[in-house]
Amino acid sequence: MAFNNIYSAGIAAGWKLIDASTLKQALTLEADVAIIGTGAGGGVAAEILSLAGLKVIMIEEGPLKTSDSFKDMDEARSYRDLYQEGAGRATSDGAISILQGRCVGGSTTVNWTSSFRTPGQTLAHWAAQHEVVGHSEKEMAPWFAKMEERLAIAPCDLTPNENNSILQRGCKALGWESHIIPRNVKGCLDSGYCGYGCPANAKQSMLVTTIPTALANGATLLHRLRVRQIQHGANQVQALACDALGADGLTPTGTTVSIKARHYIVAGGAINSPALLLRSQAPDPHGLLGKRTFIHPVNLSVATMPKAVNAFYGTPQSIASDQFQWKDGATGAMGYKLEVPPLAVGITAGISNLFGLELKKSMEQFPNYNAVLALLRDGFVPESEGGQVRVGSDGSAVLDYNFSPYMWDGIRRSFLSMAELQFAAGATHVRPAHLDSANYKSWKEAKDGIQTLPLQKFRTTLFTAHLMGGCGMSENPRAGVVNSRGRHHQLANLSVMDGSTFPTSLGVNPQLSVYGLVAQNVSALAVELGAKLS
Repeated sequence: MAFNNIYSAGIAAGWKLIDASTLKQALTLEADVAIIGTGAGGGVAAEILSLAGLKVIMIEEGPLKTSDSFKDMDEARSYRDLYQEGAGRATSDGAISILQGRCVGGSTTVNWTSSFRTPGQTLAHWAAQHEVVGHSEKEMAPWFAKMEERLAIAPCDLTPNENNSILQRGCKALGWESHIIPRNVKGCLDSGYCGYGCPANAKQSMLVTTIPTALANGATLLHRLRVRQIQHGANQVQALACDALGADGLTPTGTTVSIKARHYIVAGGAINSPALLLRSQAPDPHGLLGKRTFIHPVNLSVATMPKAVNAFYGTPQSIASDQFQWKDGATGAMGYKLEVPPLAVGITAGISNLFGLELKKSMEQFPNYNAVLALLRDGFVPESEGGQVRVGSDGSAVLDYNFSPYMWDGIRRSFLSMAELQFAAGATHVRPAHLDSANYKSWKEAKDGIQTLPLQKFRTTLFTAHLMGGCGMSENPRAGVVNSRGRHHQLANLSVMDGSTFPTSLGVNPQLSVYGLVAQNVSALAVELGAKLS
């Protein structure tokens, strides 16, 4: 593959990159810290630890793809190369689609750049209900500020595209709150293709920021390498047993890699991190591993507008609304955040629930489609306990996820909010993403229709791109897999540094929450390992 200038220049300067698919014999490596995963958590950890003078090894199961690979801005290529299971990852029953990165940079390489601080209500709930310390809104503020500066996170300064303007106009017409979304971009071309890898390196993902810094400071990156097992004794990790994957990024070649370190960091993201610990039979005396795994369940409403929207073009997300996020407090009725997704041809056809000539007729209206989504906030009440990660018979990660009446109530209310907003913004038709929904012609018709929709799996189109929990943190070992600093309660030289440590979902897009929390925790770890922070 062709590398962009960041990596071609780095390789010429001596960066240590190993494509495990090219290995011909077994390999053993040693480091101060071994980091499993190169997404938001792993990338931040690698930069801070390497700048502190520690020898770092980064391990990524996915491939290294760079901006030269993204210039075609092709939807199908992106799903195949950059996403878990070719963008086909789903809950165990197939009812909820899961979009999650699987490449160097993880989901930061393919997300839509929305960057919110963890809400104060969420942090307060963690302290009060989950015995989390050190992460109050005041304590986190300097760490969020640090990562906002590092990754050029600031409120979007580009003119909202029509898709986002519809959300803004609808909120204004109804007197609802709306706000500009902060984004991690520098020199954005406003192409709208963030989900397929940024061809201009404008998105300040781990791929173009923290990972190159780590490599420039002596870190080693191995990609197409799967950590099969964390090998451990009574209270210490001893090594990582890894399998090289072939050029397809999926099939083991038979070549093995063993990695030994003073300290180990798991940063594979929710689903993958708890699954790895389960597969490794990590100590779990209280049966917590994989439990309380949260998503932001997302439902969707598609509107036909009187003029072209071209929702595939322009900044994917620049406007959001928290009108219904905390309306009933943290522990009242389920709250939700309203945003818009970009619409590409393939994914739009997939969520339409239509076939044949009916699908063809629908897609003729594609340029005029607007979509609004609701991020539902899961995990704050007993009726919303999330899902469970387990390991399948082949060793793969599996997520079981069910919906309570409490959650279905949130989905129905959000369908109503989205339809009301779209009609207020001038929609001629609105169709919630549901098999039994009509293409409603008025707000009254939509309101009556949505009230009677049978809300159940497979009839309601549901997806998520936000994964949290499964290795929840708590100072109480009976309530958390790790403590508030991400240190494993039973394995002294193991930390978890990603969204899997969150005790609940967040209520906002999670990348900045991971950046800030990991920056805080890994800085403390560096000091504990005898390093000096600059």
